[in-house]
Amino acid sequence: MGTLVRIQLFAADELQARSAFRAAFDRVAQLDSILSDYKPASELNRLCRAPAGRPVIVGEDLFRVLTASQALAAQTSGAFDITLGPVIRLWRQARKDKRLPDATTLREASTRCGYHKLQIEPQRRAVTLDGPGMQLDLGGIAKGYAADAALEILRGRGIRSALVAVSGDIVCGDPPPGKRGWKIAADPAAVSGADSAPILELSNAAASTSGDAEQYLDAGGERYSHIVDPAAGQGITSRIGVTVIAPRGMRADGLATAVSLLGVERGLALIEEQPETAALVAVLESGKPRLVESARFQRFVAATTPGGELEAYGP
Repeated sequence: MGTLVRIQLFAADELQARSAFRAAFDRVAQLDSILSDYKPASELNRLCRAPAGRPVIVGEDLFRVLTASQALAAQTSGAFDITLGPVIRLWRQARKDKRLPDATTLREASTRCGYHKLQIEPQRRAVTLDGPGMQLDLGGIAKGYAADAALEILRGRGIRSALVAVSGDIVCGDPPPGKRGWKIAADPAAVSGADSAPILELSNAAASTSGDAEQYLDAGGERYSHIVDPAAGQGITSRIGVTVIAPRGMRADGLATAVSLLGVERGLALIEEQPETAALVAVLESGKPRLVESARFQRFVAATTPGGELEAYGP
């Protein structure tokens, strides 16, 4: 999926650990072959090459991610939209070329996007793309699903205490032995230049951080994020970073992207509607960082952060 995967676990012995590691990484590799838009032979890309208007029966993993994506798209009135593939690919190339995409090409690509053009039939597990040349991009949700799936594999191998990190998407099982939770230095403030970030303490939960700290294009005096606004057809230019905590990785991943697009007020309103979900949003205003917490965020902040004793993970 274009990123690195890290796993830490506590096992009874080295043999159990090695077996569990291998099985979990094999599961991530399997999902990469299903959900990645970087791989031409992936199930996702095969679906996108199917004739427009023809229902395609897809596998259970792809169906789950597509269903969750469409639910979030509807919930955000299209702010989260996995059909933006044609536009996202242009911006991906633009970051490589270090110049803005051609405006005419960008407008044409936008005509092939729109979450209403993706139809899902739960009874048959069938998916239909309404128009030709559509391209789905699961970059805002699939990594969280892969982390969830890897943790499930570990649990099936008897490993209860584990952490799976797929780039900025982190899923935790039971705490490390003798600890209350996994301490995670999730840093949405990296985009806004804040000096420090709260240390989260999580168990059987997920955290996802989204922002433009690593992937962006500087052009014409603006910084364009890799996160593309469906309404504008361009990378967002507001300096915003988001960390979302949720029960599952897929949910945290999708919500972090959605909040980045919705902004502070609308994004946190969305978070408050979700049970057991919290967020920290960092924005750069007049050159100064501002951090805004959701109502439940402090529940997940570590009570103490003793120097030298932290085991901190994060993007």
